[in-house]
Order: sequence, then structure tokens, then C-alpha cells
Amino acid sequence: MTAQPATPRAPTMHWGLLVAASAILMVTMGVRQTSGLYLDPIHRSTGVSIVEISFALAIGQFVWGAVQPVFGAVADQRGALPVLLFGGVLLAIGLLLAPYLTSPLGLSVSLGLLMAAGAGAGSFSVLIGATAHRLPAEKRSFAAGLINAGGSLGQFVFAPLVQWIITSAGWARAMFTMAAITLLSLPLAWPLRRRTGDHAADASAADDGGLRAQLRLAVRDRSYWCLHLGFFTCGLHIAFLVTHLPGEIALCGLSPTVASTSIALIGLFNIAGSLIVGALGQRYRMKYLLFWMYASRAVMIGLYLVAPPTPTTFYVFSAALGFTWLATVPPTAGLVGKLFGPRYLGTLFGLTLLSHQLGGFFGAWLGGVALAHSGNYLWMWYADIALAALAALVNLPIREARYSCHGVNATR
Repeated sequence: MTAQPATPRAPTMHWGLLVAASAILMVTMGVRQTSGLYLDPIHRSTGVSIVEISFALAIGQFVWGAVQPVFGAVADQRGALPVLLFGGVLLAIGLLLAPYLTSPLGLSVSLGLLMAAGAGAGSFSVLIGATAHRLPAEKRSFAAGLINAGGSLGQFVFAPLVQWIITSAGWARAMFTMAAITLLSLPLAWPLRRRTGDHAADASAADDGGLRAQLRLAVRDRSYWCLHLGFFTCGLHIAFLVTHLPGEIALCGLSPTVASTSIALIGLFNIAGSLIVGALGQRYRMKYLLFWMYASRAVMIGLYLVAPPTPTTFYVFSAALGFTWLATVPPTAGLVGKLFGPRYLGTLFGLTLLSHQLGGFFGAWLGGVALAHSGNYLWMWYADIALAALAALVNLPIREARYSCHGVNATR
């Protein structure tokens, strides 16, 4: 009898892999996105000014983005496991040293360099890049949304926990606790030890010409730059809010509990946003999803500015904004994958995250400058509205392939 050719197995979602990646992001993003809760306690206990602490956190925003393409490239070539282990140890070291390095320079080293670099090694570019290789193209947007939801869950879980420890035992013990949690989470990296899944749909990657050729192709692609510009604005929004929303709430005479609850609500509602947007990315053009998310931010900030400064206002604002908070990640990563394939997704998406964190640097730093010079954040809110509208428009010219029942269609 003539042997029949083997039928390729249908691709699976690798749920265990996705859950592990989500759990890792839950820890790293939970640590990062609660950093604003430390700002006033560090200021009160050390005498370091709000502007100086904001600048240290702004350095952290930039460093977190700057290491993304570097760690993404290492993970693309050597696998995610060593990157994730190294990052977890580095994050824990930064958390442990921060209470002992309380000068402006010391905080820039601990919060701005060590913590941020460690969290960056266990973040989107490495985790999404490591999982994309094992998934069919039409499933990557949903998978990115699922991983992203883990980061939002971390914000929801850790915000009240960190605030409770700060209130009851001080900010130093809160950082020690986060360091211990980080070290205990290191075994979660084991399921991501393989370098690639070599999915059949990625067989053409052997002829891609290598990373340098992909980078040359990317820098000549207008759509790739449009993604960078939109993501820059997203970073500015998020860093400004995660750093200075507690300060905004304090200016309104409300308690720190309102601040931690608001940050937790952002994370809670972004879980739904990430999953829904990730699923919608399998059916609808992702550039249009990005357009509507950025446009909605401009509307929500405008409504917040005319609303009374009550706890209910902050809770509603946080919930509404939380729906789009980091839900921009799945369609942005999905578009990078559509444009260039998954082989070097860790590197190429890492570069878009660098743009995101350039915006994050200015969001964290300029928020502190605005408060020092005018006593409030009003002009930063106005800048947020204008930039959100610009980010919405800049996504429309992106070339995007349609998905078909056979994968990615060549039609743009």
C-alpha cells in the first residue's frame, strides 16, 4: 500500500503556555502599575521632592521601554526562559534596594533602572513574542488579549494590597513584599522555555533574510511608524495617570483609598477590555479598534474635567478609561505580526513599546512639572485630549491585511 502523507495537526491554543505568560505579566505589571502609590509616602519620609521622584519614575518609564526590543531580540534568538529569570531577579533587587537608596540619584537607580529593566524583561514583547510562534495568525490577537488581561489583573490585585501595606507598615515593607512575590513567581517561566513553536504558518520565516533585513523593512514602512506614533500617545496617557492619579485625587481632598480603588478599577475593567478587544481583533480591522479606543479617551477625559470631583466621579472615570487602558496592546501587537510575521515579533513589537515608553517618560515627568509650576494637572489633561484625538487619526492610514479562512489575505 502506498503510504499516505501525514495530515498536519490542527493548531491549538496552548492554554497552559498562555496562562503562564498571563501570570508572569500579572506580577511584573502589578508592580509597575502601582508605582504612583509610593510617590507621596516616599516624598514625606525622605524629603525628596515630587518632581525628583517623578523624574525617577519617568526614567523607569523610558528604561522599561528601552529594554523591550533588547530583551525581545534575545528571547527571539535564545528563548524566553533566561530572559524571564534574569528579569525577575533584577526586579526583586530593585525593590529591595529602593528603601536604602533614598537620594534622588538612588531612587533613579532603584526605581528608574533596576526595577524598570527587570519588569521590562518579563513584559509584553518577550511574552507575546514567545507565544505567537505557537499560534495560528488568526488567534494571535485573542492570545495577546488574554496575556494582557493578566497584567490588568495584577493591577487590580496589587493596588489595594500595596496601599494596605503602605498604610499599615510603610512603603519600604510594601516594596519588600513585592520583591518576595516576584521571586516566588520565577517558576512560572518554565513553560516558556522553548524558543519557538515553529508553527506551520511561519514556515516562510526561513526566507526572511534575518533580523537586520526585517528591521530595514520595518523602518521603511509607513504603517509601522503610524503604530509608533499612536503608541507614543498611549504611553504618555498611562504613565501620567499611573504616576499622578493619586496626586490628582489628593488635590481633591479625597483619601488614599480612593486612589488605590481607582487604580484597581482601571485594572479590573481592562481585563474585560483586553479580552474583548483581543477577540474583536480576530474579526475586525485592528486599526479601526485602535481608532475608536483612542478617540474614546479624548471624550472620557473631557467628561471627567466637567464632572464634580467626587469618589464616584473617579470610580466611573477609572472604570471607563480602564476598558481601553492597555487594550491597545493586542491590536498593536497583532498589526506588527500582520505586517512582518511572528519570527521577530519580540524585537519589532519591542521597538513600538520603546515609543510607548518615550511617551511614558514625558507623561510621568511632565505631570510632576505641571504640579510644581501650576499647583494642578489641568494643562496635562488638555494635552491628553489633544494627543488622544491625534492618536486616533494616525491609525487610519495603516495598511492592514484581512483574515480569511485560509489565514492572512494579501489584500491591504
